[in-house]
Amino acid sequence: MLLMPDPDQEVLSRRAQIITALQAIVPGEGVITSEVERRAYETDGLTAYRQPPLVVVLPSTTAQVSAVLRYCHDNNVRVVPRGAGTSLSGGALPLEDAVLLGLGKFNRILDIDLANRCAVVQPGVTNLGVTAAVQHEGFYYAPDPSSQIACTIGGNIAENSGGVHCLKYGLTTNNVLGIEMVLVTGEVIRIGGKFVDQAGYDLLGVMTGSEGLLGVITEVTVRLKKKASSARAILLGFPTSEAGGRCVADIIAAGIIPGGMEMMDRPAIHAAEAFVHADYPLDVEALLIVELDGCAPEVDHLMDVIEKLAMKNGAVTSRVSKSEAERELFWAGRKAAFPAVGRLSPDYYCMDGTIPRKTLPQVLSRMREMSDKYGLRVANVFHAGDGNLHPLIMYDANKADELHRAEEFGADILRLCVEVGGVLTGEHGVGVEKRDLMDTMFNEDDLNQQQRLKCAFDPRALLNPGKVFPQLCRCAELGRVHVHRGQVRFPDLPRF
Repeated sequence: MLLMPDPDQEVLSRRAQIITALQAIVPGEGVITSEVERRAYETDGLTAYRQPPLVVVLPSTTAQVSAVLRYCHDNNVRVVPRGAGTSLSGGALPLEDAVLLGLGKFNRILDIDLANRCAVVQPGVTNLGVTAAVQHEGFYYAPDPSSQIACTIGGNIAENSGGVHCLKYGLTTNNVLGIEMVLVTGEVIRIGGKFVDQAGYDLLGVMTGSEGLLGVITEVTVRLKKKASSARAILLGFPTSEAGGRCVADIIAAGIIPGGMEMMDRPAIHAAEAFVHADYPLDVEALLIVELDGCAPEVDHLMDVIEKLAMKNGAVTSRVSKSEAERELFWAGRKAAFPAVGRLSPDYYCMDGTIPRKTLPQVLSRMREMSDKYGLRVANVFHAGDGNLHPLIMYDANKADELHRAEEFGADILRLCVEVGGVLTGEHGVGVEKRDLMDTMFNEDDLNQQQRLKCAFDPRALLNPGKVFPQLCRCAELGRVHVHRGQVRFPDLPRF
């Protein structure tokens, strides 16, 4: 009788070989193997999806990252890079047959160069940590996502994060000068540096927003900005969200580019006020927070212009910050909106789409119709100045179909964004959340061109597979796609 090999034993043997190899590269406590400890890495900010990784490795040097990737490449082992795990699109979701490469130990600031207005940091440094290191000298790092106390610079680059001040000062891509990265083959390369621009292809732009599909970043040079001499914020309350949306469009049309311009609807206002006590008005349907910075006379003049525009659009309340503490309190409420909404519902689904500013009233109206259709509440917070929406769909995962309805609701919002001329994501990335909606925005030729770029860096699709693309192809057969929609399957690679 011919005895067939036990597939479970093959899996265990293969896993044991990978663990042994990784422990030789990263000794001590740098390799996490037990089921209980791996559970800490089973999800990211998109908590509806969970999957323990095959094994977790936590290198502390670029040489170790290089060795790990070289081993995985040579042995056809998939790798999922991970920063702080705050991704809201499932970008750091592990795979059962992949090594999870955690960069939490890369948490040092290597150089602060105020003469050149930049800093060199490791990717595990938190967003807020950069500003904390230079603010005593009057400098700061401009991108400021709401998760900035926890999210890391490396993750910010992966998703091209923005924040409340990105309207005037740009997203991550506008504030990164250089990187050191490790290719899937283990090669270490440098792109950019302590200078504003470089010749050749814009590989720095390619890497920013690449969601861990092209390489692993081990060092970052970020741009620092000098704090403005004057900054003031104004709270504007409107009787309808549509009126607030029209005011946003009028401010931009007037040629004013605020330092930040954020909007919240009634549910988000009430949640934030109960959580932070920022003294927000509770009798309005929409709240607009507009910040101006620069020299004091300019700020004062433009503040008057904005107040007049707000009144023209029916604003019922207007309050200008009288101190730095009050300005910061205005923003504290907005930045706490996400956790504040968590007090209203057992679960919520945080969306991310971007629309042309002029369509904001139309989109808000359609979203209310969708809320009634799906029987789920939604609280809205927006980076209003650049049209980046963050609807928070509230649901209860303990109720049979509510997660499914929330996902369908979210998908309809994203389709609406594309329908009105917008895009699927502003700063959260595609990950697994929006992967199967990519064909609403891109045709087959578009996606094939994007995958050719992926193949140039990672021809075997070993880095973060299953993310971004709804259909994956092997590079040698681009256009003759081997598809398992919603899953990644390459028959010639071993699975565990």
